[in-house]
Amino acid sequence: MSSGLTQRRRNAAGSDTVEEQHGDVDARFSDPKLDSPRRADKPDEEGKDDAEDYDDSDGKGGKGNANRLTLLEEVLLMGLKDEQGYLSFWNDNISYVLRGCILIELSLRSRVKTVLEIRKRPYAERLIEVTDERPTGEVLLDEALKLMKVDEQSITNWIDLLSGETWNLLKINYQLKQVRERIAKGLVDKGVLRTEKRNFVLFDMATHPVSDRTVKEELIKRTVDCLLGRGPQPPNRRTVAMVCAAYAANVLENALLHLSHAQREACFQKVDELLQEHASLTQKAITGGTTEVMAG
Repeated sequence: MSSGLTQRRRNAAGSDTVEEQHGDVDARFSDPKLDSPRRADKPDEEGKDDAEDYDDSDGKGGKGNANRLTLLEEVLLMGLKDEQGYLSFWNDNISYVLRGCILIELSLRSRVKTVLEIRKRPYAERLIEVTDERPTGEVLLDEALKLMKVDEQSITNWIDLLSGETWNLLKINYQLKQVRERIAKGLVDKGVLRTEKRNFVLFDMATHPVSDRTVKEELIKRTVDCLLGRGPQPPNRRTVAMVCAAYAANVLENALLHLSHAQREACFQKVDELLQEHASLTQKAITGGTTEVMAG
């Protein structure tokens, strides 16, 4: 996935329409509260990273964390327009990135890992194997996990297959369909979004405006704190994965609209550093818990 993550952001002028929708984020952003619940089944000495990572042992994101958001949900939520409830029609990147987020999420939950081989391939070309077949409680993750149980493919191939990008007719059924809509409905179930119907002249479409603004505000705060060095340093691996995926999906700009130009540039420079560090799996990244699937 590193090839997709390392692309530069598009011209910031293209986000003018998004800025209009989020112009009031500064006022809403002033007093967010981030009280991440600590897992009851983990000792305190394991630190704050585990509290936010919820790399679970119970299969469902950690005990008491039924409403914690997955990477897929965080990236989609960051890209949604608050009032309109839909993504930019010009965003061609997010569908592919969401498939990569599935692999990363499964890796963070210790469900999959790369196959150990004598010959070291580039991370994106390394094969993935299932290490834990227990369901996660998330429909999309469990669908992907079932497919991976019966086939071994590289990280890049799995992203292509889950996206439907293949000429192999025997594997065309590997494609996960209606991913964005299903993620949005999951956020509706968690009380973050609501469902409305909107008329687009020629057709009606279900949209999902933000219902619980505090969740998105906390997501934005966590993103900005990571990029400006305000939070715990180094940031935990789940936050790093979310920020890099949002950047690749061309939705990171939405979280930075309330910042000054200089701060935005500093944020994008920090993203570049994170990408370089974690995609090459440096010792610092390994210490922070970055997996080979994340690096790929």
